[in-house]
Amino acid sequence: MRDWLKNVRKERGLTQEEVASSAFINRAFYTQIENGSRNPSFEVAKNIATILGISPSAFYTNEFSEPFQLALRNSPMIIAHCDLELRYTWIFNQHPDFDPENSVGKRDDELAVNEGTLALMALKQEVIRKGKQMQKKICFPLTDGVHCYYVFAEPLVDSNSEIVGVVTASMDITEFTPDEEE
Repeated sequence: MRDWLKNVRKERGLTQEEVASSAFINRAFYTQIENGSRNPSFEVAKNIATILGISPSAFYTNEFSEPFQLALRNSPMIIAHCDLELRYTWIFNQHPDFDPENSVGKRDDELAVNEGTLALMALKQEVIRKGKQMQKKICFPLTDGVHCYYVFAEPLVDSNSEIVGVVTASMDITEFTPDEEE
């Protein structure tokens, strides 16, 4: 099941028929894509992604090359894309407190509200506003304690070099950070 896809579609107030029609596919095929029994071609994924405001790579998160998955699966790295409204359009390897299926289409402050999420959102907004790469250490209270991340953020641009969002790569540096008040 692609519950995340169904959730994003519903959050956008669209029916399966509306998405299918706009993506130039029939509703039955879209339904199969949404329930996970069929995978879209990249072109179809791109059309659906454009309609829903997500990254086409969201359809292939579980199908990335094995070396990529192996390199990141047990690493302290989180990689994500957000649109101009800071809604996740794709996320990989996030902390176990968060379900990637339910994160796509949501903002950080819709997933959790704390100093860390607010600082992360401010960093993303500044990257979009200034149009340049930035980085910052940000700490988040999570169920297994406070985790500090070194967050690299840069503008996400389209083929016309227009900023359409922000890309982040966050490395958990908790074990390398002395206990201190943030």
